[in-house]
Amino acid sequence: MIDRNEMDSFFQVLLNQFGYDFTEYNRSSLERRLKRILLIWKSPDLDDLFQKIMRDTSLLVPFVQQLTVPFTTMFRDPDFFLSMRQQIIPYLSTFPLIRIWIAGCSTGEEAYTTAVLLKECGLLQRSLIYATDINGSVVERASKGIFPMENMHEYVHNYALSGGNNGLSAHYSANHGVIQFSDELRSRMVFSTHNLVSDASFNSFQLILCRNVLIYFNRTLQNRVIRLFYESLENSGFLGLGPKETLVFSTLESRFQRIGQQKIWKKLT
Repeated sequence: MIDRNEMDSFFQVLLNQFGYDFTEYNRSSLERRLKRILLIWKSPDLDDLFQKIMRDTSLLVPFVQQLTVPFTTMFRDPDFFLSMRQQIIPYLSTFPLIRIWIAGCSTGEEAYTTAVLLKECGLLQRSLIYATDINGSVVERASKGIFPMENMHEYVHNYALSGGNNGLSAHYSANHGVIQFSDELRSRMVFSTHNLVSDASFNSFQLILCRNVLIYFNRTLQNRVIRLFYESLENSGFLGLGPKETLVFSTLESRFQRIGQQKIWKKLT
């Protein structure tokens, strides 16, 4: 058990010294990750961990990486992407240029999921997918589109449940135990770092997906990020969240309309 006051002090000093702001992240999630880091780094407490970082600031980047990399997989929650095919794609098809933001893209599985979906629906060549994350290392990894072959059984299973019928293998090549998604998919994707806590909007979008990210934030920060998404969406644009996330407690709930059974909301004009 990590003392909450000690943890609050640790993150305040981290913000003051290095500019990384985790002060409004969900404390339970941070505590679980900190315990793992303390174990791996063989630090008895947060003070020792911070002193290690101060003595060798090159440790800061791997620390932030370990603190911020979430679990992800392709076509995660297949029913969500089935709803995307059936309810959101027809709307997107009415635009000459489709702009999509995958916020908190992690290692890129959801970004490539979205690209595959657009390709199969004939919309990829008039789409741009902006995939962003606070973690620069995972953004660089995601941009390469390379994933372990051992993950493909799960990906293919999810793909089929999400309504895919062309075969996921049509979108990648396999070699030496890894797969790489096609240049065609990657040519319509822009990967970059973006901090949802502190950075502003950088474009307008018809669709924003930020799934399983808000669960790491407290209520105040969730509201701030939802406002960022609201301001980044075009009128009648869509916002997709993770299965444990909601707009119910947001101050902007009345400016969205829930679509179907999945965690998809439409921005009201």
